[in-house]
Amino acid sequence: MARKNKAQKNDKTLTLKRRLLAHNSPKDPVAEQYRTIRTNIQFSNVDQDIKTIVITSSGAEEGKSTTASNLATVYAQQGLKVLLIDADLRKPTGHYTFRLENHIGLTNVLTRQSTLAQAVQESEIPHLSVLTSGPIPPNPSELLASAQMAELLKEMKEQFDMVIFDTPPILAVADAQILANQVDGTILVVSSGKTEKDAALKSKELLSNAQGKLLGVVLNNRKVEEGNYYYYYGSN
Repeated sequence: MARKNKAQKNDKTLTLKRRLLAHNSPKDPVAEQYRTIRTNIQFSNVDQDIKTIVITSSGAEEGKSTTASNLATVYAQQGLKVLLIDADLRKPTGHYTFRLENHIGLTNVLTRQSTLAQAVQESEIPHLSVLTSGPIPPNPSELLASAQMAELLKEMKEQFDMVIFDTPPILAVADAQILANQVDGTILVVSSGKTEKDAALKSKELLSNAQGKLLGVVLNNRKVEEGNYYYYYGSN
């Protein structure tokens, strides 16, 4: 039993390291692809600084949270003051990835039980702060669409150079659409061999209907000879 528990702990630690590849293995080719995504975002709109981004996907387990965490990491590695927000108020994972407490988070700030300063936590990565989800609420969409969320976004933009939201899959709930309407741009994560074309097109349509700006698409889990890479494609 002791060996089994140790093996499970080691597997979990390895999984966490893989999730934060840009930090734990910065010279890995996949980490380089995250830096390429960062560069493409920076040049996606020369007339406007991209300071707030929503990361979403069509469905579950397509790599959106991993993408959000690593993208936040490579921005922080530039020396920017970055805030990563776990806005998946239904199945949050950010506190696991960064090994943080989740007693106080986004939901507490939106319900005025806490200030932003009190809820934000520092990660082990320099310049990268994390706002975990907080307790799971009964009304996630209503909280994200509230006037308090709009005010909070203004406060975040004043305090941080880059704000990244990890949101639920867009085809499952309206949360990503709600936030996409309020930020500078959205990135859609799709998984090679898993995400259906119709699902990706429907996701793009929903973002358009919400008047969200699609910066591009990250193709995740594309197998090539050198390994698994993440690619970024600008949208039309």
